[in-house]
Amino acid sequence: MTEPIKISPPLVDADIEKLRAGDKVLITGVLYTARDAAHKRLIELLDKGGTLPFDVRGQLIYYVGPTPAKPGAVIGSAGPTTSGRMDAYTPRLIELGLKGMVGKGARSKEVLDSIKKHKAVYMAAVGGAAALIARSIKKAEIIAYEDLGPEAIRRLEVVDFPAIVVNDAFGGDLFAEGVAKYRKAL
Repeated sequence: MTEPIKISPPLVDADIEKLRAGDKVLITGVLYTARDAAHKRLIELLDKGGTLPFDVRGQLIYYVGPTPAKPGAVIGSAGPTTSGRMDAYTPRLIELGLKGMVGKGARSKEVLDSIKKHKAVYMAAVGGAAALIARSIKKAEIIAYEDLGPEAIRRLEVVDFPAIVVNDAFGGDLFAEGVAKYRKAL
C-alpha cells in the first residue's frame, strides 16, 4: 500500500503533474468551500467584470455545506456534496487558475476536458465520513456570501485532509477504471 501524497495549496502545474487517478492525498493548508449557489454568484460576478472574493489561482475548492459547529468545535459535519451540480461553472474557474476540486461523484465531459487542458485535478472525499473529515479542519471563517448560510464561501485551514484523486491532468479516471475492472471480472 502506497503512502498518501502530501500536497499544500497553492498548487502549481508541477504539483498536479505528480498526481494520478487512484492516488491518496493528504491536503494541508487552505481549502475554500463553495457549492452551487456560491458558484452561480461567482460566475455572475465575473460576467459583470467583478473581482472574485478570493484568488482562485493555485487553489482547491471543497464542495461542502457544513453543519453548524457544536460548542467548542471549529466546524460541524463537513462531508462532500455532489460535484456535478457545479459542472456548469467549473470550467470557467479552472481557466482562471483553479487547480483542484474536492467533492463526490463523477464530472461532466466539459469539466474533464478543462482539467486536462489547464492541468487541474478532481478529488473525492469519502462520503459518510463527515465527522472524521471535520477533524482535519483546524480553522473555518466565512469570507463571502454569508447570507447563503451553509453554502457561504469559507476559508478552511486543514491538516492532513484526506482525499483520493479521481480525475488527473492526463485523462486518468478512477471511476471509469473501476467500471472497466468490474465489467472485465464479470
